Amino acid sequence: MPANLTPEYRDAERAFKEASTTADKIGALEHMLAVIPKHKGTEKMQGELRRRLAKLKQESEHARAGPTRGAPAYQVEKEGAGQAVLAGAPNTGKSALVRRLTHAAPEVADYPFTTRMALPGMMPFEDIQIQLVDLPPLDAQYGEAWVPQAIRNADAVLVVVDLAAADLLDEIENTIALLDKAKIALGPRASLPYGYVAKPALVVANKVDLSGARENFEAFTELYAGRFPAVSVSAETGEGLEEFKRAVFEMLGILRVYTKEPGKKADLTRPYVLRARATVAELAGRVHKDILAHLKYARVWGYGKFEGQMVHRDHALADRDIIELHT
Repeated sequence: MPANLTPEYRDAERAFKEASTTADKIGALEHMLAVIPKHKGTEKMQGELRRRLAKLKQESEHARAGPTRGAPAYQVEKEGAGQAVLAGAPNTGKSALVRRLTHAAPEVADYPFTTRMALPGMMPFEDIQIQLVDLPPLDAQYGEAWVPQAIRNADAVLVVVDLAAADLLDEIENTIALLDKAKIALGPRASLPYGYVAKPALVVANKVDLSGARENFEAFTELYAGRFPAVSVSAETGEGLEEFKRAVFEMLGILRVYTKEPGKKADLTRPYVLRARATVAELAGRVHKDILAHLKYARVWGYGKFEGQMVHRDHALADRDIIELHT
């Protein structure tokens, strides 16, 4: 028996897929259960929704009660459009950046090794949220042993350096060396030794507001030109943070796509987040497996295209495209 799912249910299902927090996922699932048509054709779906809801509520209760004893410290559940971890030497200002850019409240102090646990926070960028994770500093002597694994699990790495530090170059080279020791390579690589992982990387040169920092940044970018992209910021004054957000978005290699129904306006408030160069077929699969199975063509609105241009399922999408799927 066909499910005959309503547009209201489809909206709730989409809200669940795009939810960035456990609470939002629970709310969307409860809405899906409330509006799903109640007949024999949806009995299996209702059961699956209840199972998912129970599991998420259980996870939420565990989170409120505190971390499970013995759970690895590096396990940070990914949320939002992507996860970027902040790595670097002590006192570079990683926690100050996370505090400034998210609603998280890491401890910020002028002594080293203030951060001892992974602390995630959600950074808004235009119409999406990107997860930043504050990590304990990388240090050969006093660093936390689990930090490299947290970096390996992330989507991207933000190497934070202190522009006012007298040993700035040693600072970044030590960070690169510690990551290499953990078999983590920064930036794209054509080939890697066995056991290595390559991570997109951005150097975040913090404290640009301090004396001599701008000159240090100019010298730094000349020295590392072509090796790492870099942005200069100040967690204290907010300088450069909008550029930083854009750089993180681009580093993640993702795009935003909006959908519309024929004859209606597109919903521009909640985009689907896909990998760069994703196809119309991949978007259709994200919307619903039935749409993918019966997809005939799509119409696209976007930069460099005429309005409503007809495209096929293998058409590569671009950031901010608006897509109308036809079955």
